[in-house]
Amino acid sequence: MTASEQRRSRDTEFELILFGATGFTGRLVAEYLVKKRPAIRWALAGRSRDKLERVRDELSAMEPSAKELSLVVGDSQDRAAMDALARRTRVVCTTAGPYALYGSELLGACAEQGTDYCDLTGETHWVRKMIDAHHARAVETGARIVPSCGFDSIPSDLGVFLLHEHLAARGKRLAEVQYRVLRMKGAASGGTIASGLDTAARMLDPTVRRVLADPYGLNPEGMRGGAEERDSLRPRRDPETGRWLAPFFMAMVNTRVVRRTNALLDFAYGHDFHYDERVDVGAGLAGLTRAAATSTGLTLSGLMALAPVRKLATRFLPAPGEGPNREQRENGSFEIELLGRGTEGERLRARVGAKQDPGYGATSWMLAESALCLAEDELPRRGGLLTPASCMGMKLVERLRAAHITFQVEAT
Repeated sequence: MTASEQRRSRDTEFELILFGATGFTGRLVAEYLVKKRPAIRWALAGRSRDKLERVRDELSAMEPSAKELSLVVGDSQDRAAMDALARRTRVVCTTAGPYALYGSELLGACAEQGTDYCDLTGETHWVRKMIDAHHARAVETGARIVPSCGFDSIPSDLGVFLLHEHLAARGKRLAEVQYRVLRMKGAASGGTIASGLDTAARMLDPTVRRVLADPYGLNPEGMRGGAEERDSLRPRRDPETGRWLAPFFMAMVNTRVVRRTNALLDFAYGHDFHYDERVDVGAGLAGLTRAAATSTGLTLSGLMALAPVRKLATRFLPAPGEGPNREQRENGSFEIELLGRGTEGERLRARVGAKQDPGYGATSWMLAESALCLAEDELPRRGGLLTPASCMGMKLVERLRAAHITFQVEAT
């Protein structure tokens, strides 16, 4: 038995530990797990025992069996504590961000201990740093390290993978996918804003700027694929529909994840595969106005790199731990269309959506099901810094469908 197989077959106290359970999104993931009642041993983890006890009490009011949940206390910046935590479980699911500030020791511990891992990060520069630091060791230990298992970047990554599977079953291959946000209604939490502000502050570092600007910023060394252009913040008119397309604020994260998936799957989508993401804002003058306003707003967001601007912004934005209430989450929704073209001209469409706030309602479902997929499902014995599609693929698609998140594909 290899070292990787020995680590993965070992008995552990828990099958899943949810780290960051006292935060806004962490509580939502915990609530989802309590309602689902998976047949696994799992625990709540965080830095403060008092806060963990309060969360457990809240969960117990919903489901009495939650009173039996174990609590694991540890500081995310204490590597020894994170090593000890990772040794106690088969899977770690963490919501404790910004990950560039609070996530490195835990991810590194999981890579070292052969413990599977998933998170919600949209911090591309940090993921690049973690790939460089821990991918090789995770391959050795068999740890499946899967960042970006929320709205960043599951709809993108699994949506493209779904189109690929549809064509591959017919002996065909993808050439291009255009991701279009048709509708999105939701609110931001303080945690997401904190992550965005931390990334903005790091933009003054030229190394971070290079990673964020590189369309293949997350690809393995020497595996860049085709000649993708750098992201454009300019409005664009769709030549086929005549509708206006605005830049999508998450594209600089999602596109890199999709391209890494392609590389990790030995370029199953092809070396010349082309992928982009935009928001469909409508036709005519109204559409152009909305596209121009979105473009201007994203361009001006670069000013957040300046400390005085960030300080001023924090006075008016939600603080960490704050976020949309239950009614707001349940009134949220999103609908995404992925338009695919095969190498022989085949046209097909995937639809991804949910009747939940995308950033918190749907995201908590996505992360929870990703953690359960790692804990419960038979997946390829492949370690490393992976992506949702390259690690979990259709197993995760089926789980999310069962959780009432739409993933469907059709010919056009």
